[in-house]
Amino acid sequence: MTPFFPLRQKPHSSPLKKGDLLVLFGELFSRGYANGLTEEAEKNGMTIVRATVGRRDRDLGLRALTDEEAASIPKPFINIPLEAGFDFEPDSEGISPVDRLKEIRLSDWESFQLSTQKWEESRARGRARFKENVAAYIAEVEKLWKPGQNIVFAHLMAGGVPRAKIVMPLMNRSFKGSGDRYLSSEKFWKSSIGQLCSMNFNEVTAETFRHLLEISTPFREKVQNSGGHVSYTAYGYHGTEVMIDDQYQWQTYTPYLQGWAKIKLEDISSEYFKKSVNCCVYNCPEILTNSSSIFQGVEVSLYPLLQAIEKEAPQSEKAKKILTECKGLLKEDCSFDDLKKYLNEYLTHPVIKQMNVYKEWPMHSTQEHLERMLNSSEEIVQMHKDAKNLITFVLSEVVFESCGYVMLHDSWSPKNSSAWIGHDLVAKCL
Repeated sequence: MTPFFPLRQKPHSSPLKKGDLLVLFGELFSRGYANGLTEEAEKNGMTIVRATVGRRDRDLGLRALTDEEAASIPKPFINIPLEAGFDFEPDSEGISPVDRLKEIRLSDWESFQLSTQKWEESRARGRARFKENVAAYIAEVEKLWKPGQNIVFAHLMAGGVPRAKIVMPLMNRSFKGSGDRYLSSEKFWKSSIGQLCSMNFNEVTAETFRHLLEISTPFREKVQNSGGHVSYTAYGYHGTEVMIDDQYQWQTYTPYLQGWAKIKLEDISSEYFKKSVNCCVYNCPEILTNSSSIFQGVEVSLYPLLQAIEKEAPQSEKAKKILTECKGLLKEDCSFDDLKKYLNEYLTHPVIKQMNVYKEWPMHSTQEHLERMLNSSEEIVQMHKDAKNLITFVLSEVVFESCGYVMLHDSWSPKNSSAWIGHDLVAKCL
């Protein structure tokens, strides 16, 4: 179990300077955590080195972006596919895991069995392909680097859901199912398809960080021997401290099936941190984005950030503006106090609290827990004037910005291999 290590104070600006490099290890898509990091780097005059995971052709072969696809990406941009995972990787028989899942019907998913030997073959081949591309990518970064420049590598890899049609309906039932549509996340996770997900999650979310740290070692030493500085950041999730009963308490979203891979990510960071590498996994608060929308209910724990902002930044004009904007999104007959009362009742409910046990994280949900969370999510949406204009959109931007600042500057000399950014620190950064 990773020891809980919350950051409490806003870090001072690091020695990072104009012209230093923020190297993105992964592709920057629509609004998400990484946007906050890149925007903070740009404020400091750093050069952003962008990357791509590549694209798949009609025959599912992995390729670099075409000139047309790459035209809108700011330069410098390294056009080497960094897609990780092995769901499309053929085994010794020329068959990929996705191919093996093609013919499975929803009614037959529980009975599907396959020796993991074939998946291990695909994983080994996928890993070899990825490491070869990472080596080529680091070589291109080295060409961009000039003596005197410091470097921050930002690991953006996460996910790894096998891209087979059978998978998403099952995951939707595990994350959003109620009544007859409910599917126990534990039952799904222990199935053959769930085990494939677990293996691919580890490859994408965790092992990619190991490959980055390992393969960039000669370059890192070259930079450091020239007087430069190198650090590594990664995005984690391991629950968040939010305001409950007027004090900050750790809580989490359940069921978070990526959790086991996130623990592996923390373990890898710890391994290299002990070797005196400046690396840290930053466990960030829950947000609501396009990529997190499958986890309906995760956003409920974002709303208490309003209370943290009130407590930690009472004199901040920016904070006052945020609070005013958020209050204005609620219906006329729903006050801010009504929302706070509802949130506290939700977070202190026995069914919810039983999932907030740090030493047992991550946990599988029960039907009662999942339905209460989903219903609460819907009820909070109904408190808004417009279901498409939610407080969570505003607060997600606050999280992006604050986490970007903390990660960029704390990573210069991290105090621990994994750290937590709670609502208190997010608010203090305002």
